[in-house]
Amino acid sequence: MTGRPEDGQLGAYLKDRRARLDPAALGFPAERRRTPGLRREEVAQRAGISATWYTWLEQGRGGAPSAQALERIAAALVLAPAERENLFLLALGRPPQARYRRNDSVTPRLQRVLDALDPAPALIRTAAWDVLAWNRAATVMLSDFAAAAPQDRNLLRSLFLDPRRRDAYLNWEHVARFVVGAFRIEAARAGASEDIAPLVEELSRASPEFAALWRESPVPGHAEAVKQIRHPVLGLVSFEYSVFAVDARPDLSLLVYNPATADDAAAIAAALKAAP
Repeated sequence: MTGRPEDGQLGAYLKDRRARLDPAALGFPAERRRTPGLRREEVAQRAGISATWYTWLEQGRGGAPSAQALERIAAALVLAPAERENLFLLALGRPPQARYRRNDSVTPRLQRVLDALDPAPALIRTAAWDVLAWNRAATVMLSDFAAAAPQDRNLLRSLFLDPRRRDAYLNWEHVARFVVGAFRIEAARAGASEDIAPLVEELSRASPEFAALWRESPVPGHAEAVKQIRHPVLGLVSFEYSVFAVDARPDLSLLVYNPATADDAAAIAAALKAAP
């Protein structure tokens, strides 16, 4: 370290996170301690690094840590994704590289966000475009995701392999072109390029349209757009479609289909009321 203001902030951050840990829960003796949490040498032991070097890091001395050392320290301190990102920002002035983490669930907090968005259909998808969570409006207006097997909740599969989804979009070719470009970029951003390879291979074999678009590598437009979807009961419904990042989860995206007009919103609200 070189005495930058960030060095003191980094040391304080590490000390604070260290103090929050329960030694007994991590396999260390639970005898009386002068201060709460783990000792510096215990953090160093868990991280597989020198206790002296870790002490210097907390004190703002020594050389700049490597990304690999920070990853080990983040694991040793049991940092949440947002805390890990903050550690990198304080130590290196940049966030950590994207690391795709396959996760088949969302937090209750995210589910409450989705539910609060009714009557706008909303869902959470992974970088592989698997739908993990959705609200009631998404069930009524888009698809009954709960009735589908997990592997059948992939938006790419439904768009290119399900004739019903193809018929639902007023301009399927435009939507497909946008989707393939966005899919490629989001997977790369989340560090999931290798993880999506089996899906790309599957879709390339099953759908000539997908294969052609994947070879072409189309560039998507803006993440906000107006989409028109044919609903079997309501007919043509217009949505302002937006994609949002999920805090500290580069592998997840929040999709919101906001009714484009007051009439569209009223029709969806009526459909939600009538649905079982």
